[in-house]
Amino acid sequence: MKKDNDSKVTEFVLLGLSSSWELQLFLFLIFMLFYLAIVLGNLLIVVTVRADACLLQSPMYYFLGHLSFIDLFLSCVTVPKMLGDFLQQGKIISFSGCLAQIYFLHFLGASEMFLLTVMAYDRYVAICKPLHYLIVMNRQLCLQLAFACWCGGFIHSITQVALVIQLPLCGPNELDNFYCDVPQVIKLACMDTYVVEALMVSNSGLLSLICFLVLLFSYAVILITLRTRFHEGQSKALSTCASHLTVVSLIFVPCIFIYLRLFCSFSVDKVFSIFYTVITPMLNPLIYTLRNADMKTAMKKLRKKHVASFWNVKGRTRRGDLGNILSWDTLNSSRT
Repeated sequence: MKKDNDSKVTEFVLLGLSSSWELQLFLFLIFMLFYLAIVLGNLLIVVTVRADACLLQSPMYYFLGHLSFIDLFLSCVTVPKMLGDFLQQGKIISFSGCLAQIYFLHFLGASEMFLLTVMAYDRYVAICKPLHYLIVMNRQLCLQLAFACWCGGFIHSITQVALVIQLPLCGPNELDNFYCDVPQVIKLACMDTYVVEALMVSNSGLLSLICFLVLLFSYAVILITLRTRFHEGQSKALSTCASHLTVVSLIFVPCIFIYLRLFCSFSVDKVFSIFYTVITPMLNPLIYTLRNADMKTAMKKLRKKHVASFWNVKGRTRRGDLGNILSWDTLNSSRT
């Protein structure tokens, strides 16, 4: 354990997912594939939404672009470090690196929770008040809601870091996880942490629970409304709600389990952490693209556009090369 002159911990040892070298190599390959799927899938959604003017003007896809952007960087907070630790015996992270992980994990995680709540409100207006949808969900309101989500995530993460950074950490310095998070760090404090744990539960746990309940209520209202309408368009709306509820459950259930209790360890904590940091960011592109005709159409248009531009550039290059050859032959003949 490394300490400075004041006997404060300056680095942490991450116990990771396994101590077996063979299992770590297998997990490295599996999570490397997951990470590539996360990056490529979410990046594809961001590029598609930005490149298609019709999607960008739609509130639903505008928020979906923000969601994919969050998932893209949320996975970058923990997964690259985890992949590197799989290939080495000593899994060390500095105190400042640990604080950075906590900050960005809660900043992006809370922003995603707020954004999913906003997306549920957007679906509520679209399904329950379709005639006023474009008036209510205007461009200015969408920008304000997205900005509010990012601000809420920033305030939440700053609160987390402010509480953690004041804890007296005298040792030991082992964190029973593959990344730094508030519950593991609090357990290392050399003081009575009941008050701090209660503050953390009221901050992270209640935030997750309240957002989850609001989402469930909004989708319950949507489903009740669909029952009283004509059957036309119900299947598409139900499909959209089902995909949103899948994402919501995969995000909020692990967070509620981890944060809405005093910080005692359970054997399934790491499993829930994997769902929150790896599985959900990977599934979001699959859920929102494979089940969405508009996204698939926009991706086809984007692919055709780039293929056409590629062949145009290649054709111009060939014509340019031919022109250079002809010019050279003409020059040589004139000299002769």
